[in-house]
Amino acid sequence: MQTHQPVYTTFCENKQKGKKAFAVLIDPDNIDFPDLNRLLTLSEDAGVDYLLIGGSLMITDRLDAYCQHIKQHCRIPLILFPGSPTQLSRHVDALLYLSLISGRNAELLIGQHVLSAAAVKQSGVEVISTGYMVIDGGVPTTVSYISNAAPIPADKDDIAMCTAMAGEMLGKKIIYMDAGSGARHPISEQMLRRVSENISLPLIVGGGIRDPETAYRMARAGADVIVVGNAIEKDQELIKDMTAALHSLPATTMH
Repeated sequence: MQTHQPVYTTFCENKQKGKKAFAVLIDPDNIDFPDLNRLLTLSEDAGVDYLLIGGSLMITDRLDAYCQHIKQHCRIPLILFPGSPTQLSRHVDALLYLSLISGRNAELLIGQHVLSAAAVKQSGVEVISTGYMVIDGGVPTTVSYISNAAPIPADKDDIAMCTAMAGEMLGKKIIYMDAGSGARHPISEQMLRRVSENISLPLIVGGGIRDPETAYRMARAGADVIVVGNAIEKDQELIKDMTAALHSLPATTMH
């Protein structure tokens, strides 16, 4: 099924080169097929690096159908960003296997992984062990409510840094810092810089990013992959500007 190199390899190679990447997050609950087709076309034309798919709730049962449709109509690597163990499809290129390392809920550190392990293994999908960190974005988010875990305060850079360092030393392959869907403000550049300077893993960042300038600044601060979902659901034309802003950073730009 996979026609390109493993997704994790591209994460590492891009980081090594200092090349920044842009990912569009697709929530099947929030987009119908006509809008999805338009989004795929815009994403390919703009040179989007990755597509992420998933949601905190997933009220609909369209995930597998959406994944199949995207793989049939788009060449961009598709990565599953699951909100629960039930969100699984073999029609993706990779799965972010999330451990919520910012919280203290054992179910989201290992419990739910035990329940999903056999199905994940049997799917044959590339699995990327991910240290997932929820950062306070100024408003309560679905992920913080569902996880029953407090986010890391927005001004506690040292806690974020030590959490990411612990994730790396525990063997996670990437760190994903997320202010959550609908965040009032994105993660601070200062926090991103502190984290990125103290880990060697690829760093993915999302939540509260609404314009190309913010995406650019966050990449300059150390984010390797910028993820945007909500803003693009409201204005798909942002895809071109966001991608151009991130790809305009010279490959030698390191945090």
